[in-house]
Amino acid sequence: MLRHEYKYFVHNSKMETLRKMIMPFVKYDKFAESAPEKQYTVRSIYFDTPAYDYYFEKVEGLKHRKKFRLRGYNTNDDGSNLVFFEIKRKYEQPIMKNRAPVSYRDALEIFKGQSIESYISNSPKFPFAVENTQRFFFHYYQRHLKPVILVIYEREAFLGVCDDTIRVTFDKNLRGVAFPSIDQLYSEERSRSSLKDHFILEVKFNDYYPSWMKPIIGILGLHRQSASKYVITIDTQNFINTQKLPSTFARTALFKNHTL
Repeated sequence: MLRHEYKYFVHNSKMETLRKMIMPFVKYDKFAESAPEKQYTVRSIYFDTPAYDYYFEKVEGLKHRKKFRLRGYNTNDDGSNLVFFEIKRKYEQPIMKNRAPVSYRDALEIFKGQSIESYISNSPKFPFAVENTQRFFFHYYQRHLKPVILVIYEREAFLGVCDDTIRVTFDKNLRGVAFPSIDQLYSEERSRSSLKDHFILEVKFNDYYPSWMKPIIGILGLHRQSASKYVITIDTQNFINTQKLPSTFARTALFKNHTL
């Protein structure tokens, strides 16, 4: 399913005002509702090529681009936590995700080279789980992808009361860990803060931007901006020397961009 995402940087001082303004139109999603502080922690290890192709696809504004990540939530107790192999694709404006769930313990085994079919199965909610995992690892091996950064933040998530395809999120306390290993998804050792005074507001929808959100954005003086957590956290870590790397367009002549 294609989705649209509008993003805004919001100063922390406006958080409570924004929350009060949207509450007549939204409710907390089931995960935030059950959390002690109405928020949960999102953890994603992002993968990139040796030349950081996916980073530069975003920085240089390519209209068609993608990201590869392993996503988990909150904390890990015994390895049974559910995580997701994800490919996030952007075509012009709409977003599409290929997603497959697996326990963290089993994900680590697949990264070690174990058979995907031994750990992944399709379900009514994820009818293409096996195919999506195969697609993820096709690119993982073909493009020599490596873990580049662990992105962590707290998410306060809402769904539209009248239309639950509308999703509004406050992503707070953004931080990252450079060059994590696969088994460090739940570790915050060496983490570095990225947006100390701001959070990222995301408005996600299928067809139409919610009409009730437009005046709220105007009253608070917010402006839609590019807000890639992947790029922001990498820039905070400052480990990519852009002067020594060719442009995305030059690299694509060297690496054929296969799709599956």
